[in-house]
Amino acid sequence: MKYILDTNTLSFLMRGDPSVTRQLVARSRTDVLLPQPVVAEIEYGLSRLPRSRKRDGLRKRFDLFLEELRRAEWTDEVSRAFGGAKAGLERQGVRIEDFDVAVAAHALAYEGILVTDNVEHMSRVKGLEIDNWQSRME
Repeated sequence: MKYILDTNTLSFLMRGDPSVTRQLVARSRTDVLLPQPVVAEIEYGLSRLPRSRKRDGLRKRFDLFLEELRRAEWTDEVSRAFGGAKAGLERQGVRIEDFDVAVAAHALAYEGILVTDNVEHMSRVKGLEIDNWQSRME
């Protein structure tokens, strides 16, 4: 099974959240994928921070995750999943941010589980399987 990390899950990992870290360590490194939109969102967040030790520490942790985790590349299948998901949401009269739809589309295209703390929001995407490592106490 492939686990596709949402931005908030990677943020928890970068801060050292113990429950999320336990869940990551319990899985094979090849089963956990980082979608390109998540990389972009984290880069944006880091770029907004003023120069500080905190930013430097977060940058080092992010760079480590970039070295260790495989990417879920944006493929034609992801684009198709994005278009279908966004159109489906519009038909329901539901709007979520394009980057969130893009992350969900990666999970759909890779037939994986989206790992997110934003369950209520992301559960609006039809066919998306979701897990929340942050809420687990295992």
